[in-house]
Amino acid sequence: MTLSCPSIVTSKDGLTLSRIVAGMWRMNEWNLTPQQRVSWIEQALAMGVTSFDHADIYGGYGVEAVFGEALALQPSLRARMQIVSKCGIKLVNAARPEHGIQHYDTSAGHIIASAENSLRQLGTDHLDLLLIHRPDPLMDFDEIAGAFERLRQDGKVKHFGVSNFRRHQFESLNRRVPLATNQVEFSPLNVAPMFDETFDGLQDLGVAPMIWSPLAGGRLFSSDDAAGVRVRAVIQKVADELQRPFGSVVFAWIMQLPSRPIPLTGSGRIEAVAEAVQATQFSLSRSQWFEILRAARGHEVA
Repeated sequence: MTLSCPSIVTSKDGLTLSRIVAGMWRMNEWNLTPQQRVSWIEQALAMGVTSFDHADIYGGYGVEAVFGEALALQPSLRARMQIVSKCGIKLVNAARPEHGIQHYDTSAGHIIASAENSLRQLGTDHLDLLLIHRPDPLMDFDEIAGAFERLRQDGKVKHFGVSNFRRHQFESLNRRVPLATNQVEFSPLNVAPMFDETFDGLQDLGVAPMIWSPLAGGRLFSSDDAAGVRVRAVIQKVADELQRPFGSVVFAWIMQLPSRPIPLTGSGRIEAVAEAVQATQFSLSRSQWFEILRAARGHEVA
């Protein structure tokens, strides 16, 4: 079977991402040589996975640089992909000895400096999408919007969004500057965004959410608590009925929501990316979909 991942327009400002996004959080742990990274990226692109998700802090501030090494070996790859990054968290880390305490920083100066450093690490002249990584109690919506507009005017970032924002926080910033997405945690073991207005609000605005940890950080495969065991059994039942891989069923369940969620992979196994892409090629029946939701919540819908 030839796999091909479609693309999706996430928002009214025209950002296009692949329906499945490759998450780069743990790329340093994959133990790939620079040339093997090039091969991995090429295989993802061949499946239509053209969007790659980063953050300045990933890999102890190191993942963007190793991804950039791969792009330097094969510069033509850059024109075939969209690069996403995030900023706004300051970690206590050997790579940032000036950080005395872990904290958030959504000041204009930090946003701009972080974006410019990401460009240097990645070896590119622009980011396709920049996200504020976490809501900051000291964030000033007008200041963030001003920083975004400056980065856009300078051609350094094309589109903007947020991550882990509540509905009101998203809408407050979106009124000042168009946001392309809100990247949130969601899986059959964490269904809160379905019920706390996060997805409803984004659907209302025509903005597609990005989804991190769609497989619950691997807990769907291994958790031995009651919820994990219950959900895993139902997903496996549906997978058997559809004759599809377990992971594909989870991704398909997520993407069936009308807010058009865009899930991220997190594995260095290209086969796991292929399973996610396979999820774009089938749907669950409504009863199968609700079977998984019932298992996730531990009770009937009514």
